Amino acid sequence: MSAEARPARCVVVVPVKPPARGKSRLTGLPDDHRRELAEAFALDTVQAAAATPGVDAVLVVTDDHRFAASVRTLGCEVIPDGVSDDLNATLVQAAAEVSRRWPGSVPVVLCADLPGLRPVELAGVLREAHEQVASGRAAFVRDHAGVGTTVYAAPAAGFDPSFGLASAARHEAAGAVEVGSAATSVRTDVDDPDDLGAALLAGVGPHTTRASEGRATPSG
Repeated sequence: MSAEARPARCVVVVPVKPPARGKSRLTGLPDDHRRELAEAFALDTVQAAAATPGVDAVLVVTDDHRFAASVRTLGCEVIPDGVSDDLNATLVQAAAEVSRRWPGSVPVVLCADLPGLRPVELAGVLREAHEQVASGRAAFVRDHAGVGTTVYAAPAAGFDPSFGLASAARHEAAGAVEVGSAATSVRTDVDDPDDLGAALLAGVGPHTTRASEGRATPSG
């Protein structure tokens, strides 16, 4: 296999909030349905990541014991969120765990709200990100709205994510290279009812499909 065709070896880190805190912007939905959807998004995300060529492992970071049991059945590893009030500190801690358990693999953060994620597109993003990391640079994927970040990768020694409000601009300002601009499913995170409606029309994974059955999609 040529170097160009060889899949990048990565460990995908997926942080998942407890259901009670997840997807607060899915307004207009009952709390139990909102929690069900948040869990479904995360399950579809990790299942797609686990099926992606070049992924050595998927490491889920969560304090939700029930969700942890669910993702273990999908073949994922789980660690608790030791610093749950600071997402970026949580991710730095997770990247250190990746280095300990899977020496030589690139730690890649993947947001948990990508219910339409396609393994073939994620694989392409990981190859692009790996090229940057191999050159000592960080890489990121800008979300479909253009302001957030859905993927962040960096060398273990320089792993410094900046998730939060306007994270794409902060990652870019810090020298991270944007990748995956054409990877629609990797960029299409779901934050609000309009996002959900668009995702359902484009196609989502089995967990989100089941959680959305019988629900009318929001009109644009």
